[in-house]
Amino acid sequence: MTRDDLPEGPDALAGLARQLIDEFSTVGARLRSYTDVDEVLTDLSRASLRLVPHAEHASASRRAGAGFVTVGATSDVPPQVDRIQYELGHGPCVDAILTDSLFNAGDLRTDLRWPEFGRRAAEETGILSMLSFRLFFEDADSAELLAALNLYATKPEAFDEVDETMLGLVATHGALAVSAAQQRRRAEGVTAALQSNRDIGAALGVLMARMLVTREQAFDLMRIASQRTNRKLRDIAADVLDTGTLALIEQPQRAGRPKQPAAGD
Repeated sequence: MTRDDLPEGPDALAGLARQLIDEFSTVGARLRSYTDVDEVLTDLSRASLRLVPHAEHASASRRAGAGFVTVGATSDVPPQVDRIQYELGHGPCVDAILTDSLFNAGDLRTDLRWPEFGRRAAEETGILSMLSFRLFFEDADSAELLAALNLYATKPEAFDEVDETMLGLVATHGALAVSAAQQRRRAEGVTAALQSNRDIGAALGVLMARMLVTREQAFDLMRIASQRTNRKLRDIAADVLDTGTLALIEQPQRAGRPKQPAAGD
């Protein structure tokens, strides 16, 4: 989609929203299958580059510990720009994440909000315009995740209100997809935990029947095997179910017999 494809007149934004929903339906279907947040952010940055006509590069920034990381960069330019922001602790994407705001930097060479960052970004990367939009997560479980979508351009005043609206719509879809991914990952974790518990329970039953021990004794034997072999309890349980036995000590691999010295050596 190019700028010439955009609707004109008072219904421009409404028409734009309809076009974006149509174009984003394919992306949205793919996003609904993800369980990894960074996969979602990567797809969103690529979608942003396709859907915002004036964007030359795109990425997502995510809070990681006390700092930030760049995810899904569409070229090697965003990491270069972001590295300067992360080093200085401020810039459009960092401030968008920390203040829950939209930042449209029209000319980084003269933007008084980030004089040092703007100067270095322009000189070192050639980027003059940036548009950053924080993703807003409504569910409490995603509250600790802080992320933003970022667009970059080498022309000054590259991004207008239409670009802001487009990126905002992508970010809205993206926030829902990220929340859904986290919910799917938690659900898969619960399913895996239930399966692990079932396997451990079944393994205890096997040991109780074969070794004529109590449930507590069988569990102690599995725990000892886990500690001695430095393996997880669920892996010990899987072995018991596969073999019907419990190996308390992991058998070391045998090396070849050392060669006997020849006479006169």
